[in-house]
Amino acid sequence: MRDFFKYIVFSIINRIVVFYESYRVYLLQKKVILKKGARLYNTTKILNYSKQPERIIIESNAHIRGELFVFKSEGKISVGEYSFVGENSKIWSKCNISIGKNVLISHNVNIIDTDSHNIQADKREQEFKSILINGFPSNDNIKANPIIIEDNVWISFNVIILKGVTIGKGSIIGAGSIITKNVEPNSIITSEHKIRVTSLCK
Repeated sequence: MRDFFKYIVFSIINRIVVFYESYRVYLLQKKVILKKGARLYNTTKILNYSKQPERIIIESNAHIRGELFVFKSEGKISVGEYSFVGENSKIWSKCNISIGKNVLISHNVNIIDTDSHNIQADKREQEFKSILINGFPSNDNIKANPIIIEDNVWISFNVIILKGVTIGKGSIIGAGSIITKNVEPNSIITSEHKIRVTSLCK
């Protein structure tokens, strides 16, 4: 009898958890344009302070387990068909981040197209205090440049991609790399060196 009671309690708790997670994902879907077959998960975070769903577009059959963030003032994120964003990865846009088709982004990746804060200490202090009191401003002068990740790119874990770069089609970005310059198509980048290859299929 005791085991049966435990089973009933466990079943009820499990259904509550499943309902909560499903409802949370349902609310997230209202913050983005989600195309057919695209999927969000219970680990997904959508921070769309603009309240304009069209500023985050997730194409067909893309899977998002990480965080997508657009600033209140501006910013756009698009994720191509059959692309994947892993857990704890953060994609932050104040300008425009375009991710192509069949792009694999591992866990703990940071992709950000802006400096986020002013480089002058006194202005940075003022702006930060203003954010704490008033929230994110509708406009600011923080530098931002677009990021383009072309089709069939693989980005391994703990990678950092900073503003103003293009990662060429078919490239591989190795674990722990920091990308501050353009990457040519079909390149392999590691934290130690860059390898240019003509084919990744051999």
